[in-house]
Amino acid sequence: MEKVYISESGPEVSAAIYSFWRWNTSALNSAKKVEDIINYNLQLGVNTFDHSNQYGDGKIEELFGTAIKNKSFKREEIIISTKAGIKSAGREKIYDLSPEHLIKSVDDSLKRLKTDYIDIFLLEHFDPLIQAEETASALIKLILNGKIKFIGVSNFNVFQHRLLASRLTQPIITNHIELSVLNTSAIDDGRLDFIKEQYSKPMAWAPLAGGKILNGKDSKSVKVRRALADIAKKHGANVEQTAVAWLYKLGALPIIGSPEKSRILNAASAYSIHLSNEEWYKIYNATK
Repeated sequence: MEKVYISESGPEVSAAIYSFWRWNTSALNSAKKVEDIINYNLQLGVNTFDHSNQYGDGKIEELFGTAIKNKSFKREEIIISTKAGIKSAGREKIYDLSPEHLIKSVDDSLKRLKTDYIDIFLLEHFDPLIQAEETASALIKLILNGKIKFIGVSNFNVFQHRLLASRLTQPIITNHIELSVLNTSAIDDGRLDFIKEQYSKPMAWAPLAGGKILNGKDSKSVKVRRALADIAKKHGANVEQTAVAWLYKLGALPIIGSPEKSRILNAASAYSIHLSNEEWYKIYNATK
């Protein structure tokens, strides 16, 4: 798989990104399995890994850190992205982009990951109570201290993205958004255009719409799957590969969330599928 620059000012990353957000069962949570999946991704050319302090309440970061410590791969060969900004208060979720919370979250993630730096640090959700100047100052301090290299956001709309960017002296290099053939809201509401205006690429989570593209029974899912299957035949591919290729054509970086190696291979191999404009629109129009 080829490497691409995530933005004009950001690092070179793999065209697909692997995420541990679905690793929530005890059967998956072992250092050996995490290390095995890291090395499998590296064999396919996927060297960029998505984390959050919310994934398994930090347990996944710990297991990933053990894999780094075991040195079956080199730290400099991988790009680590992690997120913070959500706290649980009983059954409630609280968004917190205060300097205190972000700085502590970075320190905790560094400890769990057993690394000296995080390549891309994302603010996981917009906080309506944000003091943008203070948050921006804390992020720049983290960069100057060498704890993070680049700043990103997650699930921000255009105005939220613009607000934080206006207070930063470093660019926001990406927005981690939900994007798939069945969820094109980022195209419709201008988020994708704004990301591209910043000379950056979005990280696209749920590229298969939580499995609906493959298994959804509603009329829209069935119609889209039929269009994908028709195009897939022309490329000797399957529906899953074609849905991911649709995102590549759009300039997005799809996030692979499955722990199954066959699914990882599907997403990684989709990069070699080059849809024509007419094919892309046939799939897109099936969503309408």
